[in-house]
Amino acid sequence: MCERSIKKKEFPFIPRIINPVKIKNVVIFSADEQIRQTKYVLEKSMPWVTVKIISDPISAGNYQSEEAMVLIMDDVALNLVDTSTVKHKNKDAVVVLLSATELIHCSPPAVAQEKLPYTAKADLVFAFNKTDCAPGKIIQSVVRSAEDLLNISEYSNVRRYIFLIVDDEPRWFSQFYPILYGIIGQRADVMIVRTYEEALNFLFGVEKESDIDDKQFIYSGHGDDVVCLITDIFFPKENEIKSDAGKHLIKLIQNYYPRIPIIIASKTKEAEAFKDSVFVLPKGDPGSLITLRKYIQDYTGMGDFLIQNETGEVLYRIKNIKEMIKILEKAGKNTAQAMKLRERLEEYGRRDCISTWLYMHSFRELGDVLRPMRVEGQRMIAVLKKHLKNEVHRMASTPLYIDKKKASNLSQLLHLLKVSDPGKIQSLSDNDVFSSWLDRKGFTELAEELRPIHGTGQTLIKSLTSIIEKWIHTYEEVL
Repeated sequence: MCERSIKKKEFPFIPRIINPVKIKNVVIFSADEQIRQTKYVLEKSMPWVTVKIISDPISAGNYQSEEAMVLIMDDVALNLVDTSTVKHKNKDAVVVLLSATELIHCSPPAVAQEKLPYTAKADLVFAFNKTDCAPGKIIQSVVRSAEDLLNISEYSNVRRYIFLIVDDEPRWFSQFYPILYGIIGQRADVMIVRTYEEALNFLFGVEKESDIDDKQFIYSGHGDDVVCLITDIFFPKENEIKSDAGKHLIKLIQNYYPRIPIIIASKTKEAEAFKDSVFVLPKGDPGSLITLRKYIQDYTGMGDFLIQNETGEVLYRIKNIKEMIKILEKAGKNTAQAMKLRERLEEYGRRDCISTWLYMHSFRELGDVLRPMRVEGQRMIAVLKKHLKNEVHRMASTPLYIDKKKASNLSQLLHLLKVSDPGKIQSLSDNDVFSSWLDRKGFTELAEELRPIHGTGQTLIKSLTSIIEKWIHTYEEVL
């Protein structure tokens, strides 16, 4: 298709929505006032959910919803409720335990289930206390985690982008989830597994290493969807509760999925042995969280596309596909420097770094087209340039519709936000549609700032418009 015909045609904008099924109902059955008070936190921060407080086990067990729901209970409540009935009555239900029991906070699942059998009834287990795991701090990530689990396990027919966490102690990941979700927003899911066997099954679809098929492994399990592995060193393997299974898991990933960036969450000396090839996040060290955000942005495709030399020095930072095209122009020249640049791009292509970056910046269709290609040299440059240029022209003719009115640039978007029904805007904001469209239009920084914004009514409108007004003069655009 010629460029002129692409410009004339209007293309529909199809946002990338990672979770097609949304948790719409949150049911809380708990005598703990801290947990009950999270109703008001959720109503403010996740306005698309309906929160119901239940006061007796019969009502909890008999609760029925036509939409996806999560049932959140404390230790006493979980003991009293027949969760099998909940699952039978609700097609899409996730049962979550918010535990105040120190044994559960610090124990792998087998130990907790042996001493406190009721814990086996929960799909997810989180720790809560009055300080670092206060219910009000973690409740959003608890609900989001339930939604991620539901979509990954039951609705996996779409390509996913998953942060896989391997850790057996609820105390740590209960603290960590709010931080991680604050970084990734709606761009990826988070999955927690707590044993080596669970990790193998999730990644490769097998129960033991010897069952991994060296030729077909990519088609089994969810390994191909994982964009980052965050793992401890010590967690259960077979009958050993505190094995150093993390070392074996890291080597497996480096062998089968070398494209997956690895973060070791540990302060052990065993973790330090990997520091040349992975990012080591010392557990409990607040200063490391700033570095963590930068690492995730730089190495999982969520931030700039980095082109580095063999020693790790950053040669180029690419913010959008227009900048990528300029780099490809440099790489297409007949010079020694261009040849080295092509070699680096070839390596990134082999490791699926380019397609992953496109996926994370909402170019799902383009990522699907380019990912299977294994071309090199000048042919690679020509193919990438062709597809990226077509996408630039396509996005120039891809408006965003709000209540049947369209915006083609930032000034039009700003106007529509001010005059449209806040209810129509809320659904677009909740599903990250604004950020996806802006990302594809090349407004990467603006998209990043809008991602965490949720709310209702004029408060939401004010938040969105004030940020767009701040950025509108920064970008060069025909208004």
